[in-house]
Amino acid sequence: MQIGEMKILMGSANVPLAKAVCEFVGTEPTHVTLKRFPDKEVFVKIDENIRGKDVFIIQPTCPPANDNLMELLIMIDAARRASANRINAVVPFYGYARQDRKDQPRVPITAKLVANLLVTAGANRVLTMDLHAPQIQGFFDIPVDHLYASTVFFDYLKKFKDENLIVISPDVGGIKMAAAYASMLGTDFGFVAKKRMDATQVEATSVVGDVEGKSVLIVDDLTESAGTLQAAAKILKERGAAKVRAAVSHAVLNSKGYERMQEGFLDELISTNSTPVDCRGLPITILSIAPLLGEAMLRINNHQSVTSLFRIKGF
Repeated sequence: MQIGEMKILMGSANVPLAKAVCEFVGTEPTHVTLKRFPDKEVFVKIDENIRGKDVFIIQPTCPPANDNLMELLIMIDAARRASANRINAVVPFYGYARQDRKDQPRVPITAKLVANLLVTAGANRVLTMDLHAPQIQGFFDIPVDHLYASTVFFDYLKKFKDENLIVISPDVGGIKMAAAYASMLGTDFGFVAKKRMDATQVEATSVVGDVEGKSVLIVDDLTESAGTLQAAAKILKERGAAKVRAAVSHAVLNSKGYERMQEGFLDELISTNSTPVDCRGLPITILSIAPLLGEAMLRINNHQSVTSLFRIKGF
């Protein structure tokens, strides 16, 4: 299949990212009419011929998650009914990923439900980044290309290697990610033990790792209310950390998250543009994943391997 047969459709969830991907790929986005009826139903019309084309629909399911998910499903259905050859759902941020297991009675596994909806709508392939739980790939009966933000972060983070750096996971579940970043940066790693009080309140109880006088890099896949980051940063500074930064793949900050960021518990929050982020004059650095997504899309379009995209430059 030739690159000329690629068609990129933009959802409304993150238009700047979609346009940046199109610019990297070197093509114009396919024109799509997207509107809401008075009762808020979504209407989609693809205004160009996509019959037999390799279609990529860029739409993270970030807040408002339900609206953006429904829009994605309708766009996939429209592409299927327009006889697209292959429909690739490009979902940089996969909403509902935290509901990935039945950890109490009578609850759903919504991450699996969303996977079923995407497949039923007509998606042939999913391209995503830093799922909350990598095993979510197994919820799909279609190919999933799972990219990592670490490849984007590395060039920015390596300048801190001389600051007596240590990588810290803000909870026990993120130790594997922290170990990967520590290996990448050639530093030690540790973790913070925490106790969740409710959906927005977290209490850090202890630190494993020597952080006194060091520059700490907290790594996590996402932050919303910033409760975990705040609790971790507080105990790390109490234990003598000189600086505390956080590298988070998806900054889905809500009003509580921005409120906490204004308290200045972090020296810097580093994230990507997988979801729209309003920095609001806060110490937030946003790195673009457009080249990473664009390169992956080109390789998928040409039936090439995406494995090399997982490798860090110089490693």
